[in-house]
Amino acid sequence: MIELIETTYQTFSGTKKVIEISRRKPNQYIIKQDNKPKFFVDLFDLSIESNAMMNSLVLCSKKPIKAVLEALNKRNNINLSITTISRLGIKKKKKSKRITLELKPLPEEWLDYSI
Repeated sequence: MIELIETTYQTFSGTKKVIEISRRKPNQYIIKQDNKPKFFVDLFDLSIESNAMMNSLVLCSKKPIKAVLEALNKRNNINLSITTISRLGIKKKKKSKRITLELKPLPEEWLDYSI
């Protein structure tokens, strides 16, 4: 279980809900599948094999995580993404609440060292 923060914003394009890691480090990501939070990746937690594989794909090969996810999407016919929070534009924070979700590591069969 991972403690997350769900924040609701009012923007020009409507109401948006954003789920973020409460004490996020730059090496941690919530990976969404079909726009729903499904996986958690910590590039420095090498005790989990899929995290070690992602570490190699992102940090060792010096590729942005978005580029790695695009390659995984294309090869496995899936729809993975990360939430990007735009700091531009006008938005108004409506509410925030703490939630916990069971997010699993990425499936190892999707990952390959030859992206």
